[in-house]
Amino acid sequence: MPNPALHTISLPSVMLQRGFWLYVWRIQVQGEALLYVGRTGDESSPHASAPYDRFGQHLGRNKMQNALRRNLAARGIDLPQVEQYEFIFYGPVHPEAADMAAHIPLRDALAAAEKKLADSLDAAGYTVLNRVNCRRPLDPALWDQVRAGFADAFPELRNH
Repeated sequence: MPNPALHTISLPSVMLQRGFWLYVWRIQVQGEALLYVGRTGDESSPHASAPYDRFGQHLGRNKMQNALRRNLAARGIDLPQVEQYEFIFYGPVHPEAADMAAHIPLRDALAAAEKKLADSLDAAGYTVLNRVNCRRPLDPALWDQVRAGFADAFPELRNH
């Protein structure tokens, strides 16, 4: 067990804003960078959570919400083995919708962009832990916006 030490985490307040966001976890473990791509915007309700909510859920024990934890476990990695977690988030692309009718087209557009982001990061040579399944049509203008938003964090993305 490591010696006790003071640690600090700084969170921008926008991380508490509900809406439609895309995010990438960059996990450093055993000298390798692993990525997990996700989004906010529920499939079954008109709610779109804040990035902060998804941040905590991914590391929690609720099997319905901790996809990052499950993907790491599938590779034989326990959370304490990870050297560093980095949570990179982009948005809000859209504010939270008032009802399901308004929510669905926003959710579908972001789901297609999430898939394109995961596939493009993979094609650019990054190791992506999860596969995003989506058959919804991609909005090219939205994709250009998303790619530009993540390009500083993932320079190889500029070519995909």
